[in-house]
Amino acid sequence: MHQPASVPAPASGLPIGPEVDTHPAPRPERRTLAGRFVDLVPLDPEAHGPSLWAESHGSGKDAIWQYLFEPPFPDFDSFKAHLERKAASEDPLFFAIVDKATGKAVGYETLMRIDAAHRVIEVGNIMYGASLQRTPGATEAQYLLARHVFDDLGYRRFEWKCNALNAPSRRAAERFGFTYEGLFRQHMIVQGRNRDTAWFSMLDSEWPSRKAAFERWLAPDNFDAQGRQKRSLAELREKAR
Repeated sequence: MHQPASVPAPASGLPIGPEVDTHPAPRPERRTLAGRFVDLVPLDPEAHGPSLWAESHGSGKDAIWQYLFEPPFPDFDSFKAHLERKAASEDPLFFAIVDKATGKAVGYETLMRIDAAHRVIEVGNIMYGASLQRTPGATEAQYLLARHVFDDLGYRRFEWKCNALNAPSRRAAERFGFTYEGLFRQHMIVQGRNRDTAWFSMLDSEWPSRKAAFERWLAPDNFDAQGRQKRSLAELREKAR
């Protein structure tokens, strides 16, 4: 079990956390985060709406939306109105995930619950369209956000939360290097149903080894001619540790 670091308080002698630089982190802004497989760009309903609709409202739409806050939309107009509300939001701050090979938006994700004073931030509202799932771009999208959070903005803690019944999301969090912290029971009501929430985190002290594993996994020589990985992210993370 994790034991928090402590020092004796000068006045009382009781254990207290070590001193930390208290400067606030900058808030994330709308900007493009460029990758090899995908770019993260500020969500634009006009530019991204048609491809996001096609990606998220095909035959597998119910599974795509199962654990998100909204159900599938009945038509494109209502979906576009949803995107317009999201694009105007500052927290959550939405990024479209754009496939570099096609130029089409294939999903979106956000930085949210932004606590600049404590330098804590969360990734959430992750919607991966049909063609993004189980691709190198799906992994790179998470790497690009984590790199931005730690290297560019200087946050101390990066959080991942999901419905405790969402097994794919829990596996993804652990694959990406987040640590499971516990279960918040009856945390939310989502689409009229109870949601217990699983909490995960990654710390700035852990990021250098996670970053090294991400970059080694994403390197061109880690994929064969058919685009299959040669070494898993978990294997490379263990080696980086």
